[in-house]
Amino acid sequence: MTNLEKYNQVFMEHFEISAEELPGLKYRSYAKWDSMAHMELCSILEETFDIALETIDILAFSTYEKGMEIMRKYGVSM
Repeated sequence: MTNLEKYNQVFMEHFEISAEELPGLKYRSYAKWDSMAHMELCSILEETFDIALETIDILAFSTYEKGMEIMRKYGVSM
């Protein structure tokens, strides 16, 4: 499984959505992506990719696409 597939799977399982719903997904614009779900998402991504996100990156993680950008910063190729 590629990193992108793992990343997508985390989002789809965590938010119970399909792959078609991922593009454009934004924090707080989707009912299930609230502050608690955001912290859980970041924790799952850290565990999945064996990284430790910095607070500034957790705060900047505002969309599905921005998350991919942040993951690249930690050496996770997408």
